Amino acid sequence: MNFEEHAAKPLLAAAGIATPRGIVATTPDEAATAAAEIGACVVKAQVPTGKRGKAGGIKTAATPQAARDAAAAILGMTIGEHTVGRVLVEEAADIASESYAAVMNDPASKGPLLLYAAEGGMDIEELSEARPDALLRMEIDIRHGLDGAALRTALAGRAPAGREDEIADILERLYAAYTAHDAELLEINPLATLSDGRLVALDAKFTMDDSGAARHEELAAKAAPEKLTALEARGRKHGLKYIELDGDVGVLANGAGLTMTTMDSVRHFGGSPANFLEIGGEAYRLGRQALGLVLDNPRVKSLVVNFCGAFARTDVMTQGIVEAWEALEPDIPVFFSIHGTGDAEAIALLKNRLGMEPFDHMDDAVKAAVEAAAAKAAGHNKGAER
Repeated sequence: MNFEEHAAKPLLAAAGIATPRGIVATTPDEAATAAAEIGACVVKAQVPTGKRGKAGGIKTAATPQAARDAAAAILGMTIGEHTVGRVLVEEAADIASESYAAVMNDPASKGPLLLYAAEGGMDIEELSEARPDALLRMEIDIRHGLDGAALRTALAGRAPAGREDEIADILERLYAAYTAHDAELLEINPLATLSDGRLVALDAKFTMDDSGAARHEELAAKAAPEKLTALEARGRKHGLKYIELDGDVGVLANGAGLTMTTMDSVRHFGGSPANFLEIGGEAYRLGRQALGLVLDNPRVKSLVVNFCGAFARTDVMTQGIVEAWEALEPDIPVFFSIHGTGDAEAIALLKNRLGMEPFDHMDDAVKAAVEAAAAKAAGHNKGAER
């Protein structure tokens, strides 16, 4: 779950990292009142996405009237598909230089990754591509934590001269906040050096692992509302984890890991998945609802169904899909891969009821689905079901 800046900064402050004073406002008048209390300020759109400044969502204001005008211009804007409903009125800072700091989950090392660059205030992706040597990357063994001595050694020549210890201290505090709040990402950009020498976090981005919500109920309640498509909202209503994507190959599998593997296979064979949807756990009984979600996406041109049973029985899952297929009568090519507990019964059911036979290997089913989607997109519509 994602958090807006005003909800992320208190985590930094609680960890001992300096942040500017700020007041949240939902109307232009509230922004003017906040500016009268704070003084010269910056009015910042509060949405859980980046590039707010480029979109016109960050404006300076020297007076309460200027803050009112800035808020009036920003409130109601759409930034990254999010409508701005509140602004953060924050004291202005006299910036001497900017740096970047973050801790995030790293799939490659399967653990936390600390990032630091003496250049901040810009997209870190741009810096990483243009000047990769400018970015410090430290993989962290979560079992042992951040090695302070190794960090200070790594900062030599990368942090501003004479300030290595201060930067290291902030990074250690950042990592502590990251672990304490089940974060997937905790980022400061920019971490500014002010004209008086203070180091202050002028912006913050925080993403929390959804699984951590139960351990941080009060914090989770402050998360930004998720922006769901109509199909995603329908999936949630049925208790299904459905994520709509831009591709044209529908994916239906049991278990998140198998679903992700299936999606990766679709990409490997040159296709693009249209969705994430898994019917593991109790959701294995929701075959009709699940199939309906996939098929109601107008971009879907083919479907791959991938079941692998261990504790869950593949015949029970297949029964739900077969019944749903008979009821919905879809007109798209579908390709099955079925293995594991109950697969003999599932295969027989598929043959007897739909006249179809699953592929022996998952990759063959996926490849066929990708080819069918491509053919249909080209107007040929091979519809080659096996």
